[in-house]
Amino acid sequence: MGRPPAIPARAAALYAPQTGQLLLGINPHARLAIASTTKLMTALVTLEHVHHLSRVFTQNDWIAAPDDSQLGLSPGDRMSVHDLLIAMLLPSADDAAEDLAYNVGGGSVARFVAMMNAQARLLSLRDTHYSTPIGLDTPGNYSSAYDLVRLAAYDLGHSAYFARVVALPDAVVRVDGVARRVQNLNDLVGRYPWIDGVKTGSTADAGYVLVASAVRGGLRLISAVLGTSSPGVRDRDTLALLNWGYGGFALRRPVQRGQRLAVRDVAGVAGARAVLVAGYGFARVLPRTARLRLVVRAPQTLSGPLPARARVGWALVLDGCRVLARIPLRVETAVPAPSPPPSAGTSQGAGASQEAGASQGAGAPQGTGESHGPAARQQAAGTGSPARAGMMSRLRLRSASGSPAALAELGVIGPRGPGGAASWPDGPSSPREGPRPAVGGGDPLRDGQPARTDPGGAESQDRPEGS
Repeated sequence: MGRPPAIPARAAALYAPQTGQLLLGINPHARLAIASTTKLMTALVTLEHVHHLSRVFTQNDWIAAPDDSQLGLSPGDRMSVHDLLIAMLLPSADDAAEDLAYNVGGGSVARFVAMMNAQARLLSLRDTHYSTPIGLDTPGNYSSAYDLVRLAAYDLGHSAYFARVVALPDAVVRVDGVARRVQNLNDLVGRYPWIDGVKTGSTADAGYVLVASAVRGGLRLISAVLGTSSPGVRDRDTLALLNWGYGGFALRRPVQRGQRLAVRDVAGVAGARAVLVAGYGFARVLPRTARLRLVVRAPQTLSGPLPARARVGWALVLDGCRVLARIPLRVETAVPAPSPPPSAGTSQGAGASQEAGASQGAGAPQGTGESHGPAARQQAAGTGSPARAGMMSRLRLRSASGSPAALAELGVIGPRGPGGAASWPDGPSSPREGPRPAVGGGDPLRDGQPARTDPGGAESQDRPEGS
């Protein structure tokens, strides 16, 4: 980014309305005469109170001075509000401004001026006060470069009609039905397609004033120069400000609201993962040399339950080592609670079922030639449930010194293993829950870029130029 331009104006400002940043200020809060840039507020108050631009106003008994910028209206002339606004904003017609103020003020220009000052207070224009809707050199009519760029930004964003009008190099209006062509005094609009407004002004006290608006590469900039010595110097200073701004700055949006920045495992829930999103977006006009980096700080494993949008960490936007923003990280959807472990009764029941199945399988007939006569039925009855249950009850009442061989013969325990310990039919120990899946950190969603971990254990990502 090069050095700021040398501006000989009394005051100047370069403003980025998309982020509210003052990129350059030369006496930005100096209270100075502002000439016809006063009409930026005249237009706003009119648009706030007149909602049908086809409404027709009649010119009051006011005659402009010969050296004033004017359309040449006479008392009784009739024009629509639509055309009066065009005449006031492009050729800066003082008689059109007077007509609007008189009629919107309910027959009182003083009442309209009070409405202008009320609107200035509402917009927190602290360096601004009005005493005229036109911008003549009258005591108490002043503003600053900073307030002018902010007011212009509000006008452009508040009214699409205003934005269309100030971008016109010329237009046609009708006075009592008679068409007249008017020219925009801001000749930069016609000469440079990327300049789309906004208002000129000049008086003996104010010098030459210009508030200009431009758009390049998705970045809108608004400039103001006050107290220049000629229209040529005014235009030159304006272009120098705008070109310096576009050459050295760019609008960067490293994070969007709701953007997925990372994923995390959920403790105690096999296969569950939580997506972490940005709680809000971040946009900033930054020097083109800025190298942005995004660092995610959040636990590697989350424990539920957590409601949707719960904050679980932070995303840091850094330019080198300087923190530009600290954005809350939130879970995209609700995080479930850990799964409860199986109860002891359920495990024993499962083991008993397996044991019974193994015992029955061992006693099943093995060949096709096996006898099914009375002897077989008698043998089965001997090992059936009533007889066997009685014998097992008696064995349980015996002392622990009973014969292991007898217990094994009855199927109460299995045969001894190699180490001499009795085993269950389904394995070396009673049935139990298997090992849980391991839990750990997940890879963040990085738009195809690999995640990295900083020394503090937080994931980070370098954002390339132009992100």
